[in-house]
Amino acid sequence: MKVAHLILAHAQPRQLARLINSLQHPDADFYVHLDLKIDKNPFEAIIQGKNIFFVQQRVKVRWGAYSMVQATLNGFEDILASGVAYQYVNLLSGQDYPLQKPAKIHSFLEANYPNLYMEFLPVEEEWKEAIPRLTRYHLVNFDIPLKYTIEAWMNKILPNRKIPEQMVAVGRSQWFTITLDAVRYIVDYLKKKPKTVRFFKLTWGVDELIFQTILYNSALKTTMVNENLRYIDWSEGKSSPKTLTIADKVLLESSGKFFARKFNAEVDEVILNHLDAV
Repeated sequence: MKVAHLILAHAQPRQLARLINSLQHPDADFYVHLDLKIDKNPFEAIIQGKNIFFVQQRVKVRWGAYSMVQATLNGFEDILASGVAYQYVNLLSGQDYPLQKPAKIHSFLEANYPNLYMEFLPVEEEWKEAIPRLTRYHLVNFDIPLKYTIEAWMNKILPNRKIPEQMVAVGRSQWFTITLDAVRYIVDYLKKKPKTVRFFKLTWGVDELIFQTILYNSALKTTMVNENLRYIDWSEGKSSPKTLTIADKVLLESSGKFFARKFNAEVDEVILNHLDAV
C-alpha cells in the first residue's frame, strides 16, 4: 500500500523533519510544499532522503485564501507526475503528528481501500455558518489596493453568488486521506472547469470546501467516509485549534485517530517524545 504524504509547511524545519521521520515506511514517500514567503534553505539542509521531494511550484499561502488550495494542487501535480502508483495521498500540515505507527496506518488503508477519508458536512443543512463563504464575495486571495473596501461594495451592490452547476456544497476540515484516483479526478476537474475555479477563488476558507464538494458531486461520492482520521481540539473557540501538549496525552491516546494537530515543539516537545515512545 503505497502512500504519498503531502505536507504543507511554513515554519520549524526541525519539527517537520521529525514528522517525516515518524511516518517513514518502505511504502511511503513525502512531498513537501514550503510557503514561498519563507527561506527554503534551512529546510532543505536538514530534510533529505531518497523518498522526500520538495514541491517545485511554491506559492505564497494566505490563511483562508485560494492560495492554500493552489499549494495543495501543486503538490497533487508533482505526485501525479512522479508516475508512482500510490494508492493514497495523505494531506498533512507541518504541525501534525501521527498517533499510530506507520505500519498500522498503512495496514488500515490497505484494508479499507478505496475509501476516501474526509469531513463533508452539507453546508445548507449542517454547517450553515459557512453559507456566507459561498454566497458573498471575498477578495482575500487577491493583491489589490483597498480590496476590503471593494469587497464591501461588491457585497452591497451585486447579487448573492451561486455555486456553479448546482453543486451541493460540503466541507469542514481541510485535512484528509484520499486515493490517487480521487486526486487525479480533482486535478482534471479543475482544469476543465475554469468557471468553478473562478467561483472558489472568491470564496473565503475555500480549502475547507473545494475538495470535498468536488468529490461529493461525483461518482466517487459512494466511497467517501465522513471521517478524516484526525484529532483536532477546537475547544478554545479560536480561529485555529488548540496547541496540544503533554496534558492532552490521555485524550490523544484514547481518540482512536491516526493523526492529530496541532503541535509546536517550541511550546512542548515532551508530547512528541511521548507519542514516539508509545
